[in-house]
Order: sequence, then C-alpha cells, then structure tokens
Amino acid sequence: MSSPVASLKLKANAKSRVLTGHPWVFANEVETLLSPDNDGAVVECRDRAGRFLGSGIYNSKSQIIWRRLSTQRVTLDEAYLRNAITKAIARRDASSASPTHRRLIWSESDDLPGVVVDQFSDTLVLQIQTLAMDQRSQLITDLLAELVSPAEIIVRNDAHIRKLEGLPLGVHTRSGKSWEPRWEKIDGFDYWLDLQSGQKTGFYLDQREQHAVLAKHVAGKRVLDAFCNQGPFALHAARAGAKEVLGLDSAGDAIDQARKNAERNGVNASFNVANVFDWFNDPARHGEPLWDVIVLDPPPFAKSKSALEGALRGYKEINLRAMQSLVPGGILATYTCSHHMQDAELRTVLAEAATDAKRKVRVVEFCHQPADHPVLVTMPESEYLRGYIVRVE
Repeated sequence: MSSPVASLKLKANAKSRVLTGHPWVFANEVETLLSPDNDGAVVECRDRAGRFLGSGIYNSKSQIIWRRLSTQRVTLDEAYLRNAITKAIARRDASSASPTHRRLIWSESDDLPGVVVDQFSDTLVLQIQTLAMDQRSQLITDLLAELVSPAEIIVRNDAHIRKLEGLPLGVHTRSGKSWEPRWEKIDGFDYWLDLQSGQKTGFYLDQREQHAVLAKHVAGKRVLDAFCNQGPFALHAARAGAKEVLGLDSAGDAIDQARKNAERNGVNASFNVANVFDWFNDPARHGEPLWDVIVLDPPPFAKSKSALEGALRGYKEINLRAMQSLVPGGILATYTCSHHMQDAELRTVLAEAATDAKRKVRVVEFCHQPADHPVLVTMPESEYLRGYIVRVE
C-alpha cells in the first residue's frame, strides 16, 4: 500500500493566483510549510476549504514552494516524464518552422517545471532549474536520448536561478566529452556556436522569426543593430540589401564573434564595442547622419519584480534616444525579454518616449515569441519576449 501524499493548504486570506490557474504557490500563501523531507517530492495543494487543486513539485528552500504538474493526481516517474517530453516534441513538430533549430521544451508550458531544452541540429542543450527535476536529471537525459537520438546532450546547469532552489552550478555533457565549438547553419547563415560555454544555451533561438521580419524593412537603408550580441539582426539586414549596417554591444567577445560571423558569411556589416546608452548620449555624435532603421534588443533590464521601476526608466530612455536618432519615417524595432514587463508597460514606455521625442509613432507590426516557446495563458511569466516594429514620423 502506497504512503499518503503530503498536502499543502492555502491560507484563508491568501489571494493566490493558483486559484485562477497559475501553476505556482509561494511560501507566504500557505498555512504551514511541509518538512524538508518532502523537498523534490510530488505533493498536493488544497484551497482553504480543503478542495484539491492539483499535484506539484515541492521545495521548501525556494520562495516558489510548489509548482503544479497537473490538476490530476500524478506521480513524477518515468511514465510521466516520457509522456510530457513526447507531447512537447509533438507540439514542436506541429508548429515549429524548423525541425532542427528550436526550443524543444519550455518549462511549465510543457508540464515540466524548470526544464528547458533547445535543439541545435544533432545537439540538445538542457537546463534544469528545479530541485525535483534535478533529482531526476539522469532519467530526463536518458529519455531525451531515446526520443530524439541526438549525438550529444549538453547539461547547462550554470544559471543563477538554480541558487534560488538551493542547487549547485555546473556544466557537463552526457557523454563526458567536451563539446567543441563549431559552425552551425541557422536560417541560411553560419554562426560559430559554443553551446557548452556561450551565453544561455548558446544562441537566442527566440528571435529567429524577427530577424526575417526586420529584413523586410531594410533595403537601401542605414541600419543600427543595438545590443547586437552575435549579430543576427545585422547579418540578415546586410544580406537583405541594407546600404550600411552597424552593430553595437558592450561585450567584447560578442563583437568579436559578430565580426567573425560577418566575414564567414560574406556580408558587409561593421561592429563596435560600446555601451549603447553612452553611445546614444555621446555629444560627439551630434551632427552625424540619422539612421533609417534601428533595432533595440537589450538584455532583460527587469530580472525581478522589484527591479521593474528602474527597468521602465531604462527602456524609456533607450527608446527615446533611438527615436531621436531616426530619420522622419524611420523604422524602430524594439523588444523586451523581461517577463516582468507586460505589454501594457511596454506600450506605455513607447508612448512616453514618443511624447518626449515629439514624434508621431505608428505600429507596423506586433512582435512576440515564436510557437516553439508556447505561452501558458494562466501564467504570464511564460510570455517574456514581446516587441513592436514602429514607424517614427
């Protein structure tokens, strides 16, 4: 006979979002915390009246103490993991534009809280950010190897968020061998990828669709790609017929890589190391020709809710400077990847920047993350990438 499953109970006055479908419960929302013996286990959650809300993974060391797996009673075993991974792959097969470069698993959106998998041809890059999934990491990698048959799985457990779950940091491969950096063709361009040591999972797959969208607006134009990283926006713009392309990034290694990518692909684009805020504000730039197209794709300014107010000021400032640097009728492609910043905040930022710049700004296209990064409608945090392509009169 199986032992009874432990159960959390919401406080009587808790206004927990789990009651309206959100998959998280925070420590201050429950009557009593469970014993640390339950850390990593599947426990039930109940409302103030004792009604069952679902099964989820528990970790007393995290502020998010419970993450829902299902509204049914489930066990986090091989059968559950196999089913969830199989369904995640099937969703991508049905909706992803690329069968070889895509996000294969996106955490709660695929009923695998804390598990993120990106696919680069025959290599998978796996991130595990929750205790329960970390305890089952061998099983997860074995199932990925069986179901996808990759040549290698790189386990990138070096994200700071793991510390919030009380987990150690580290990087290793399933084979135990080092994954050597190499050229990888993505959307018609060769990129030098270091999947084992590069930023995040090695390449930002979430912006792939936007590279092509922007390319429609650049023929014969002067294009500035701010926060360019490895330069994909710049490369696409150059190949699409831009007259001049300049990429800026504060990371010297990213600029070195962008230059290497441009040379490899035979496109004409320049790249400079610069703090984008300082670059726009430099008095020495006054009098220089205005740009026809500017891309703003900064890193997340709001990494926490408490940082949102300062981040909004930063987003407004950078969008204001970009609008002031555009020719009349110029195009601004502006993005945010801060999940704490919702569309209403971004729209407000753009409106305030437009007012201060004394420019009339019209939306050309609404931008968001691609289908292989599915958004759970009851979980705003699963939607983190949004943006606008606007015409600045």
